[in-house]
Amino acid sequence: MDSPLAAHSVTLHVNGREHKLQLEARVSLLDALREHIGLTGTKKGCNQGACGACTVLVNGERINSCFALAVQYDGMKITTIEGLADANGLHPLQQAFVKHDGFQCGYCTPGQICSAAAMIEEFRGGAPSAVTELEAKDIEFSDLEIQERMSGNLCRCGAYVGINEAIRDAFEVLSR
Repeated sequence: MDSPLAAHSVTLHVNGREHKLQLEARVSLLDALREHIGLTGTKKGCNQGACGACTVLVNGERINSCFALAVQYDGMKITTIEGLADANGLHPLQQAFVKHDGFQCGYCTPGQICSAAAMIEEFRGGAPSAVTELEAKDIEFSDLEIQERMSGNLCRCGAYVGINEAIRDAFEVLSR
């Protein structure tokens, strides 16, 4: 049995680039992104999977990267806040967060934006939340839905009004 301190070959596909790394089995995906690849947009908040500051997308789904081991994501497509923008400019969520002041200190913002990007796709795919009416055929993109679906991302500054407005605005842009 390999020691957890033994280096393992891991290939992470991050923001369209392949990164071949030698990592101990206990290295979190967050630490691999920040310390081994140099992508510091993803933040280390609580380091316990409770605040959402470390949220990234893996194969389009949001995860808390502090709570995940990098070796688990060998070969998977990972998108960080740095990978949401493209050659045409900022992602609509990034633009909307600026427009609606969806941040104060900005520490939680990368996680909020990554989480919102996945949340919008979950909603558009018809995934219900805890507040969705049981018999609902068409789910309304309401403030209550946004709040419930984003409840895993905390903002210590309390910028939730701007965050909700930004998500609603970006949802409309992305739905055109």
